[in-house]
Amino acid sequence: MNVIALLTDFGLKDHYVSQMKGVILSINENAKIVDITHEIEKYNVYAGAFILYLAAKFFPKGTIYVAVVDPSVGSERKPLLIDAKGDFFIGPDNGLLMLAAKEKGITAVYQLLNAKYFRKEPSSTFHGRDIFAPIAAYLSLGVSPKEFGEQITSYEAPSFIEAKVERDKILCEVIYIDSFGNIITNATPFHLEKLNLSLGDWINLRIKNKKYKINFSKSYFNVKKGRLLALIGSHGFLELAINSGNAAKNLKVKSGDKIVLEKI
Repeated sequence: MNVIALLTDFGLKDHYVSQMKGVILSINENAKIVDITHEIEKYNVYAGAFILYLAAKFFPKGTIYVAVVDPSVGSERKPLLIDAKGDFFIGPDNGLLMLAAKEKGITAVYQLLNAKYFRKEPSSTFHGRDIFAPIAAYLSLGVSPKEFGEQITSYEAPSFIEAKVERDKILCEVIYIDSFGNIITNATPFHLEKLNLSLGDWINLRIKNKKYKINFSKSYFNVKKGRLLALIGSHGFLELAINSGNAAKNLKVKSGDKIVLEKI
C-alpha cells in the first residue's frame, strides 16, 4: 500500500485539505495519508519545491506525492503525474514537482487527460480536490500511470539560481525562511570548501548593503544567545541563524534576497 504524502499552501483553517483527504479515502478507504505541510507561503512555488525536495528524501519507496501550490490553476498549465523510478509526483506543471522528481530520477512524465479518473465536473479553481487527489487514490490502488493520460517530454523546470564562487566570495541567495526565522541559502558545503572555510572561521556577510561579521559554527549554541551565526543545517544548505532569535526578522530579509559571503 503506497503512502500518499500531501503538500499545499492551503493552510489548515479552511476546508480544502480535508476535502482532498475525503476524496482520497472515498476511493481508497485504506489509503495511508501523510501531511508534509500545508503552510507553504501562499503562491510561493519556489518554497514549495524546496520543501518537497527535502521531505521526499525520507519517505519510503513507492510514495505518491501530491503537491499543490498553484497560482495559475484554471489556466492552460498542464496537470502532471511524474513516475520517478517508482515514486510518483502529482501536481501542476509549474516547476513545483521537478526538483524532488529529478533527485529521484524521472522515468516518465504524463499529462493528466483521462477524465474517467477525475471527479465529475471538476472545478476550475480546485484541481487539488477534483483531479490530483483522485488520481493519487487510483494510483494507490494499482492503476497504471499510463491510464491517466499521455506521456509528454515538454514541461516546466524550476528556475532556481545556483550559488557560485567568484573572487574568493560566495554569491548566493535566500531560498527559504523557516518558522524559527532561520535563513536558508542555496550555498552548500561544496561552496564553503572552495573558500577553505572551516568550523570556527569568521565570515563577512553582506546583505541589503549591510555588513556583518559572523562565525561559521557547528550548532546554534556555539555562539552566545542573541548572536548571529552561519552553519550547515540538517537540510544540507548554509543557514544563517540567531541563537534563540529570529534572524530573518532581525536582518529584514525575504526569499530571493542576495547574499555575499567572504572568509575573513
